[in-house]
Amino acid sequence: MKLKNPMFVVSDMEQSVAFYKNVLGLHVVLDFGANKTLTGGLALQTMESWNTWMGEREVTFGGNDAELYFEEDHFDAFLSRLEQMELSYVHPVLEQPWGQRAVRFYDPDGHIIEVGENLKAVCRRFLDGGMTEEQVAKRMDVPLKFVRGCIRAEKNGER
Repeated sequence: MKLKNPMFVVSDMEQSVAFYKNVLGLHVVLDFGANKTLTGGLALQTMESWNTWMGEREVTFGGNDAELYFEEDHFDAFLSRLEQMELSYVHPVLEQPWGQRAVRFYDPDGHIIEVGENLKAVCRRFLDGGMTEEQVAKRMDVPLKFVRGCIRAEKNGER
């Protein structure tokens, strides 16, 4: 068995596609009308098509019980772009206990979107701040091997 796609039911497909394109840079890669797949594998399905098999069960939005998680290589630039948009935030930028900065906001139907700083960038930020590899591993609560892997990846030009 293989997991294929997470899927969100949406009340307005065009509005949702525009949101994911404008805010997160995702594009439609498969278009089946009532169901669209975006880059990264996120699928969107119209409420009307979803309801054809839901029967009498009520569909509700904004459950606050799940999220889509993204990592951004250029977190500060992304935050600057967000400032130009009208979004409903779960919370402003905060720093997680392991040092990663993250912001959470809602899509047009109340699904939570989290965008976090790339973890390799967190390593780099701590190292650039004068921490040793061992201190970074302890601060981020990750194995030393992870920190060294981030350093190696950076030397090889990987993100």
